[in-house]
Amino acid sequence: KYDGNLLLSSMLGAHIHFTGQNRKGEDIPEHKKELEKKGRKVCVVPYGGSNFTGTLGFVNAASELKKQLQSLNLQIDYVFFASSSGGTQAGLTLGRELFAMNCRLFPVNIDKENTAGSSLEENVLQLVNQGAEEFELNKRFSLEDIYVNHDYEEPGYGNLAEEEAAAIKQMAKLEGILLDPVYTGRAFAGMIDQLERKNIPEGANVLFWHTGGLPAIFSYANQLK
Repeated sequence: KYDGNLLLSSMLGAHIHFTGQNRKGEDIPEHKKELEKKGRKVCVVPYGGSNFTGTLGFVNAASELKKQLQSLNLQIDYVFFASSSGGTQAGLTLGRELFAMNCRLFPVNIDKENTAGSSLEENVLQLVNQGAEEFELNKRFSLEDIYVNHDYEEPGYGNLAEEEAAAIKQMAKLEGILLDPVYTGRAFAGMIDQLERKNIPEGANVLFWHTGGLPAIFSYANQLK
């Protein structure tokens, strides 16, 4: 069924290769070889766009956030966001270091399966240390520096839990903001749970980072109506 991002990709003229269970790009090297044999020039975007180039996007986003907070004279204590392949988290981790942002990152893991045999923490660490070298930071990070919350990953990737559906509908009704059923819905539900369980200190300023994904809503219509 062509819906959501799949439909948009098709409409925009993308040639789509279906890879079955290899959903994390395991088939990319073979496709790359086949296309290059045909004389095509291939630019590989890794799973989740999580390489150093992708990471830079969120380094820049952290810089923009710092400027916005300064203009509002506001201090943020916690930043909640969805983390899956590592690029978002790595970029925000580097940005926090580069721009002296005194806040705690609270990444909510979305996918309990490893990527290419590596955990999310290991993938984030590799990107962060690559960035530390590129930016000539006088620091090297270890796994102890990479925090990921795994409390909400049990339903599995792309499976919408009741709590997530409720959180999506709550945000839509109260704020007119649409979350997606795979990433931001799970992260927002996790944030609500942390707040309700009083794991976040009273009076703390909490920021939720919305990473997009709107077209995916329509593939989950039966669970969200």
